[in-house]
Amino acid sequence: MALVPSCVWKATPALIIALDDRFGEPVDAYVNGSQVWIRDDGPGGATLEWRLHPVAGYVRPHDVDTYEVFAATALALANGDAPPKPLTELFDGLEAFPTDDEMEPAPLATAVTESLGIAPDAAGLVDHDRIGVAWEISKGNVSIVDELLQQLTG
Repeated sequence: MALVPSCVWKATPALIIALDDRFGEPVDAYVNGSQVWIRDDGPGGATLEWRLHPVAGYVRPHDVDTYEVFAATALALANGDAPPKPLTELFDGLEAFPTDDEMEPAPLATAVTESLGIAPDAAGLVDHDRIGVAWEISKGNVSIVDELLQQLTG
């Protein structure tokens, strides 16, 4: 079992707007609803993966392309408009973790708070493999963010 330092935020309109304002559009988006940024803003310039996790059972809005879901949602929320689907049907939360797994959770939490401007809801060590197995077995019908928070907060 490999434990990975991780920081997690529950999805809120303020979080989505901050992601868009500070990071811009994701560098990648997946049909499962995940949105990803790769940035060198960890402690000492370490590379972090910032992953916006979809809700369990995610279904893409029918009139929005996979690569446009985040941008359309962030723009709508920033303008006070309705997003393509309610946020509770799109994104569950954000996770930030190092790509090389070589750091302690406390410096990671400090660095991500500085980068995003919002402190994480939880930080610590997680077992990504265990979460991945749960997600696969459920065919995407388990909340990755809930699984992360359960490991981080007990």
